[in-house]
This record gives sequence, C-alpha cells and structure tokens, in this order.
Amino acid sequence: MADLKLINMRDVEVESVSWLWYPFIPYGKVTIIQGDPGEGKTTLVLQIIARLTKGRSIIDKKELSPINVIYQTAEDGLADTIKPRLLSANADCSKVLVIDDRDTPLTMRDVRLEQAIVETNAKLVVLDPIQGFLGADVDMHRANEIRPIMKHISELAEKYKCAIVLIGHMNKCSVGKSAYRGLGSIDFQAAARSVLIVGRIKDEPEIRVVCQTKSSLAPEAKAVAFRLNEEIGFEWIGELDITADDLISGTVKGTKKQAAMDFLENLLEDGRMAQAEIIELARQKGISDKTLRNAKDELKIKSKRVNNQWHWSFD
Repeated sequence: MADLKLINMRDVEVESVSWLWYPFIPYGKVTIIQGDPGEGKTTLVLQIIARLTKGRSIIDKKELSPINVIYQTAEDGLADTIKPRLLSANADCSKVLVIDDRDTPLTMRDVRLEQAIVETNAKLVVLDPIQGFLGADVDMHRANEIRPIMKHISELAEKYKCAIVLIGHMNKCSVGKSAYRGLGSIDFQAAARSVLIVGRIKDEPEIRVVCQTKSSLAPEAKAVAFRLNEEIGFEWIGELDITADDLISGTVKGTKKQAAMDFLENLLEDGRMAQAEIIELARQKGISDKTLRNAKDELKIKSKRVNNQWHWSFD
C-alpha cells in the first residue's frame, strides 16, 4: 500500500499562465487542434511553427525570441511534404526537430519524447495526428486507456513549461455539439486546456476559420480566419463572428455574403429604401452588385416599384 501524502493548499505557490498564442495555446499545457481532413489544420500549425522559429509573433508583427520545435507526423513525408511547406512558410528549419522513429514508432508514453524535450529545450511539441502516437495496443475510444496517456503528456508539458499540441480528425457525425465531434474518447478534450476547431466557409472554400470550443485558462476567444490560395499562400484575415457549432454544421454563410446580409438588415430595419441608393452605399463599402443580390435573395427582401423607382424592403 502506498504511503499517504497530502498537499496543503496554503503551501501551493500561485503561478500565472504564460502563452504561446493567447488565448489559444498556453505554455505548460496540452492543446488539441481538430477538424475534418483537408481543412487546413496542418497548414495552420506549420505556419505557426514558421513564425515562432523566426522570432515572429503568430498574427501581428511583434518580435519574439525564436524557439525550438519538435514536430512529429505519422501521415506526411518529411522530405516531400513537411519541409517544402516549412520552406514555403519561411521557417528556420534548423529549429524544427523530429525524433527518428523509423525503427521503433514513437508513442506519447515513449521516454524519447521527454529526452528530446530536454535535449532541444523545445517550447512547442506537435504530434500529428493524435491516433498516430497512442500505440498499437491502445483503443482510443476507451476512457480507461486514454486517461493515463493524457495525464502523462499533460505532466510533460507542465514539467518543461512547453506547449504540447495534438492534432486530431473529427468523426463523421454531422449533428450535435462540437465537443463531441472529436475522434475517440471525450477524455482527450477533458485533459486538454484548450480545444480548437479548424474548418472552412462553405461557399468561400479559400477561407478557413479557427474556433475555440474549450478554454480553461482564459476567456474563450473570438474565431479568427485565414485565407489559403495558390497565389497568396497563407494570409490572416482577422476575427469573425462565427461559432464552432455553426462552423462544423456547415450552416455558416460566406464572409462576403454575410457582410452584405448584415449591411442590408441594418439598412432596411426602419423600412424601405430606394434600390439605387442601396446599391451605391453597398459599392462604397466594397460590396459587389452580385454579392448584394445574393444577400437580397437569401434574406427574401422584396422589390417594389414606387413613383417609377424600385425600392427594397422586408415587407
């Protein structure tokens, strides 16, 4: 029988939380980033890595001290996929380290993970995807098997004050709350201090959104969006008023169309207005005629001719 040990809260020193990316990714804790395949999870993480290895903050242009990163992938090739994407993101590849597990696959309980954190002083550890590092004998749906693994990985993060990010896929359930869309046991998310979902806007496939579905250490953040296309590559757009549940349900309207709908709702809340005036005001706000018409149709706004001039209204 183990000896009883008690901790008196009077003797516990209060510590403030430090952040790799406030309020999305805390140091000393586990963060989960999840989403459907192809939605941009890995691209987002590699962009974050690139900025941090160059001493740049993740969104703004503040200068930071460059950090070392351990990045483990069980899905993509290092030479043909990961390094080209890091170079494209302008990362300092000398600060991105990978544990060579070609002979013996790495797991979250592997002593090599702790050894690598100590040797490299890595401040960010990424395991992509979660299920690739559980071990062949672990059932990711069984809470009694997942809890000790997540407890161990959480203790590693706290011990070395590094951020550990686990990337996961979503299950195929199209209904229900976002908290239950992650693959495997809910204990993954229970152990994480922050859970993020990455998804795309249905009618604007270049726009991807990061929503926070769990935030134990800070107020839950507003969603932030980024653009992915061949010409520009990766580009931050800014905050969006979108919930995670709306994002994964596919009910989120495109940012341009939604902006046009908000514009029309505000403009017509007090009654009808001349079509020509509406179009002119919309153009001044950068809303195209086509987007405006689509928003009008979506809102079921009516057109009526009054004194030889067309007017729009909700009635």
